[in-house]
Amino acid sequence: MGSLILRRGMKPSEEQIRRIIENAPKSDDEIDYSDIPKMTKEELSRFRRVNPRKEQLKKVAN
Repeated sequence: MGSLILRRGMKPSEEQIRRIIENAPKSDDEIDYSDIPKMTKEELSRFRRVNPRKEQLKKVAN
């Protein structure tokens, strides 16, 4: 799937209109998550809290 570029004054084609409608924001209830495997308790236990600001500071300091 490529990018969709519309410039001011351009009329979108039928295909572009269809793609815009297809990719419109959806509510969580409309999104199909069935193809994503559930995480195990072991995987979830490896998560840790991260302070993004601290992580950014570490990158700058290195």
